[in-house]
Amino acid sequence: MASYDFDLITIGGGSGGVRASRMSAAHGARVALIESGPLGGTCVNVGCIPKKLFSYAAHLASDIDDARGFGWSVDGARFDWKTLLANKDREITRLNGVYARVLQDVGVKVIAGRARVLDPHTVAVGDQTLIAAHLLIATGGRAVKPDIAGADLGITSDQAFHLDALPRRAIVVGGGYIAVEFASIFNGLGVSTTLLHRGPQLLRGFDPDLGRVLAEELAQHGITLVLEQTPAGLTREEDGLRLMLASGRSIDTDLVMFATGRLPNVAGLGLEEAGVKLAKNGAIQVDDFYCSSVPSIHAIGDVIDRVQLTPVALAEGMALARTLFGNDPARLDYSNIPTAVFSHPNIGSVGLTEAQAREKHGPVDIYRTRFRPLKATLSGSAERVFMKLVVARDSGRVLGAHMVGAEAGEVIQGLAVALNCGATKAQFDATLGIHPTTAEEFVTLRERDPA
Repeated sequence: MASYDFDLITIGGGSGGVRASRMSAAHGARVALIESGPLGGTCVNVGCIPKKLFSYAAHLASDIDDARGFGWSVDGARFDWKTLLANKDREITRLNGVYARVLQDVGVKVIAGRARVLDPHTVAVGDQTLIAAHLLIATGGRAVKPDIAGADLGITSDQAFHLDALPRRAIVVGGGYIAVEFASIFNGLGVSTTLLHRGPQLLRGFDPDLGRVLAEELAQHGITLVLEQTPAGLTREEDGLRLMLASGRSIDTDLVMFATGRLPNVAGLGLEEAGVKLAKNGAIQVDDFYCSSVPSIHAIGDVIDRVQLTPVALAEGMALARTLFGNDPARLDYSNIPTAVFSHPNIGSVGLTEAQAREKHGPVDIYRTRFRPLKATLSGSAERVFMKLVVARDSGRVLGAHMVGAEAGEVIQGLAVALNCGATKAQFDATLGIHPTTAEEFVTLRERDPA
């Protein structure tokens, strides 16, 4: 019998790695976790948490404007970027400590440093060599910049959380959820913002109606949209930066943020030398139980490039712990994963898009509405809510629910439970709404699109 220092060594202290380590230790495994940066990974440090805090800050500008319609005098309101940064940093530091404590409480040994896999059971970190029965790679992803001249003059979302000062003008390059969220944040905080996207529509992979409606709402909020244009180069000029486009056009700005994709974070880990098969983009190829081509090496989270969401990484981590140490092989069901985009307005989505539903289920019925919410009747806001249900025609089962509007994520979370229970449109119709709310529209939709 081989002698191991640990039953599991986890490389990566993000949400997935911490959850897998903690649950494995709770099953009685001896666990070490290696992390070169602060605990919490992308989500806690340069992702979900600070981004949502920034989103709250940016949305308060419109809330202040709305307040006037309700009789509030808000003259003299001003925003201080440094205060937001300091308060954000304090909260992130608190969360880093929470992650450290939950690992300590279950006996996980946390090792600070950069790890390298030497063989299927051995990891080097600093001057230490550690051996474990199982290795878990949970190193997440990293933001990438386009391969254009001067790209180093631009930033990614990682740096956006630590800017010394807000720019007067900003260009966000990209059309995915990170791009539209940061365009909304910059715009809400008073930055003259341009959103540049190479495609004709925002939010590829979501139901197309969401991208179409969001584009209209972003423009209404004052964001300049430049679609079907590709960046070709970035230069520094006397009064700022100049972004050259492939079309020959140029745009002057003070900051360019690239939100053009992320790649699995596997560089320098030694995985291929250890026999681990990687996809073309570097993603670790795993089976349904998160085992790589090397039986003792496992991977979860963004580094496997399945669904890049924190709750998915958490669920994968729990499933792996059950499989390895709970005597309970567990697979994750990737259907009906709800998600939210914290743009202004928010987007919430669960289930199938209209196109996916037609491909998988044949004929479908579509119910959609777009309306002015009650709050806007006094605030004067031009923002409108959009809702859509995708329903299987033969069974009446609701296959997808999609929304653009305030607190869309909060609304869709509840509908995700209904979709996972196989709820039908008739059951939606039989559910009484909470009046007056925006969410009640999901149970009062009666008119379907013409077939």
